[in-house]
Amino acid sequence: MEWSLLLTVFAIGLVGSFVSGLVGIGGAIVNYPMVLYIPPLLGFAGFSAHAAAGIVAVQVFVASFGGVWGYRKGNYLHKTLIVYMGISILIGSLLGGFGASYLSEKVVNIVYGVLALIAVVMMFIPTHEQTEGKDHPDFNKWVASISAFIVGIGAGIVGAGGAFLLVPIMLSILHIPTRMTIASSLAITFISSIGAVTGKLFSGDVPIMPAIAIGIASIITSQLGAEAGKKANTNVLQTILAVLIVGTAIKIWWDILL
Repeated sequence: MEWSLLLTVFAIGLVGSFVSGLVGIGGAIVNYPMVLYIPPLLGFAGFSAHAAAGIVAVQVFVASFGGVWGYRKGNYLHKTLIVYMGISILIGSLLGGFGASYLSEKVVNIVYGVLALIAVVMMFIPTHEQTEGKDHPDFNKWVASISAFIVGIGAGIVGAGGAFLLVPIMLSILHIPTRMTIASSLAITFISSIGAVTGKLFSGDVPIMPAIAIGIASIITSQLGAEAGKKANTNVLQTILAVLIVGTAIKIWWDILL
């Protein structure tokens, strides 16, 4: 494999992982379309949808761990929420990750597009946060568990951790404060990515060298993003996430329909 292609994947990982730590996502919403579309634009053969999903699954695994490590100090991690949503999303992502090998590339892209479209809608639902800094904000455990399981299935299919859906759910439905949402979603995404990576490895959808390149990049910048996220205005963080999700949804559906 060409070194220039590996360097391209490495650069994609640097950008995606910084955004991951910043806004509390695993990075798939950014990296999947970048891995899929940027190499062909630069003259490389490019990756299939299955291979891109496998590469991104590894990136999400590493970046979400780095992001959680960056948020480990302070009162940002909601442990009860992480347990309920983490177990549910792990089961769902294992099912999705193993099942993805039976789906066509077009179906994988459609699943990704549907997830992005749902996330767009969720991002514009008005939020009613509980008080920022409260130790353990209350939440509906059934809603948290069921929604995480459903997100996990879709996320496992496309190699994502599902945080680009988890964040809107936690903000708009469970009413978790923004900064606690960002930190906790990274922890839940890390758990989810275990299932996604396992499924992709067993189905043979992980190109090893590109996965290593993007994994190294994720180690470098995910914690930097988390540190920046601690200091940034929460409205700015939500706006950045919304713009990323809307842009990606438009691009994916443009390619699917046209």
